[in-house]
Amino acid sequence: MEETLQIRLATTDDMTEVMRLAVAACQENAFLNASQELLAREIWPALCLDHGLCPVIGPENGEIQGLALLRCGKMWYSESPVLEERAVFIYPQYRSAKGGRARRLIEYSKHAADILGIPLIMGVLSGTRTKGKLALYSRQLGEPMGAFWMYGAKSEPGHSVS
Repeated sequence: MEETLQIRLATTDDMTEVMRLAVAACQENAFLNASQELLAREIWPALCLDHGLCPVIGPENGEIQGLALLRCGKMWYSESPVLEERAVFIYPQYRSAKGGRARRLIEYSKHAADILGIPLIMGVLSGTRTKGKLALYSRQLGEPMGAFWMYGAKSEPGHSVS
């Protein structure tokens, strides 16, 4: 029987598991070394539903298979709020499993933006499996608006998290 994937909002009880995923995401995709303190400063408010949310796939008090970290903010030129994706990350062992975990988290993020009535900003800033990620985001969100270029840095596995 196929497992039913349920997305739930992470709470402060999930901080350890969410941090574990965040560290793994940084080790795989970051283009700079990461700080656990700075990660926690972004994650904790989302777990408290303070200008953000963190939908996860996984049971309460168990291993979280994947997450999206979403924060409410403003563009530098406007007072209007936006929902900003900080990360969508699925542990490697769950990426090829049935259920489309990343797709489901993107769908959840779109739903959250619809409920809030604000635009959602999502993107891919990665040098690992980039074409597949771009294709997934395009299928879920439509054509991209713009692009990013990196000079003097590479997004590749192996960055440290201290």
